[in-house]
Amino acid sequence: MQKLAHRLERLGTETAFSVAQAAAAWKAKGNLVYPFHLGDINIPTAPHIIEAMNKAIADGYTGYCPGPGIPQLREALAEDIGSRRGIEFSPENVVVMTGGKPVITKFLQAVMNPGEEVLYPNPGFPIYESQIEYLGGTAVPYRYVPTSQGFAIDLDQVSASITPNTTAIIYNDLQNPISAESTAAEREAIAQIAIEHDLWVLSDEAYFETRYEGVSSSITSIPGMAERTVILYTFSKKFAMTGSRLGCAVAPKEIAQVLSTLNTNDESCTTHYVQWAGIEALRGPQEPVQDMLDILKGRRDAACEIVNTIPGMSVAVPQSTFYLFPDVTDAMARLGYTAVGDFASDALYKTGVSFCTREHFGRRLPGEDRQYIRLAYSGIEVPAIQEGLGRLREWIASA
Repeated sequence: MQKLAHRLERLGTETAFSVAQAAAAWKAKGNLVYPFHLGDINIPTAPHIIEAMNKAIADGYTGYCPGPGIPQLREALAEDIGSRRGIEFSPENVVVMTGGKPVITKFLQAVMNPGEEVLYPNPGFPIYESQIEYLGGTAVPYRYVPTSQGFAIDLDQVSASITPNTTAIIYNDLQNPISAESTAAEREAIAQIAIEHDLWVLSDEAYFETRYEGVSSSITSIPGMAERTVILYTFSKKFAMTGSRLGCAVAPKEIAQVLSTLNTNDESCTTHYVQWAGIEALRGPQEPVQDMLDILKGRRDAACEIVNTIPGMSVAVPQSTFYLFPDVTDAMARLGYTAVGDFASDALYKTGVSFCTREHFGRRLPGEDRQYIRLAYSGIEVPAIQEGLGRLREWIASA
């Protein structure tokens, strides 16, 4: 029998989809499921964006287009992303891609040699770890510590993890899954570490504009960072375009040229007519964006209110993303669970509430003694949030 490539043994996945399969199987048996597991959005893409896409198809924009993206979209992205971060970007800094995930892979292909080390957040988006290891690098996790406002990066551990073999750090402000947001001081500290050790930085800014209070800041705005940082941008969250698969990298020109060549090698180009929809998303009416944020804020408030009344569960109210990462250590102990996976499985079968756990977002680090779950509220409406989490509360309180 023919053998497969050895590197496949190092390939991970986005494990939230495995939870989705279990939830779907339970629902298929006629059971009610409250889907807090997957960060998709059940709010439709705005009509004017869909109309622009359909018009582009009707106008014949269905063939190949430039690998780095059509000039009109690159110009719109440079203007929009730069103005929101106080930086001047040119279209040559922008490389359009099929969503945000390809930016991770192509960034690593551009800056990391096999055997080199890349720091990444843990808990964090599981594709970071998967792609570092798949491409032959050494994935070095850095941790977060709980605070009264949520979570903070363990900066001492970051510094201690850097070796002469470290080439890059992945930084996810407004973070999935824990909704952590850096303070200005923390952001500055990460920047100084990168500068001091001459590291490349991938700044995952997928949730930069998915926020309910405050103003987002980018690490690229700090002097000395724009020339060493690649921004990951996606249309998925802000414009509810998860299935359209549209995003981009904003990078120093030397890296942008490499990313463009990788595009040509991998998929030739991003879907032509979807790019015209992207232009309309950026330059058309913005009221649907605010409307969606208002809806998500209402869901956040409803979820936080109930979670903090569940015995043994607690969570800080995040200002951004659409995730909660509550501590469930005492709730599990109340019910007699020691494994958070068992707690999650029984929660599905006993209450219908489906969610991911800390284990879905990177290997547990030494010294971790608290248990966490992730509740995504982007795909579930307020009445269902209240009903589902109410059932979870009843189950836990009954112990």
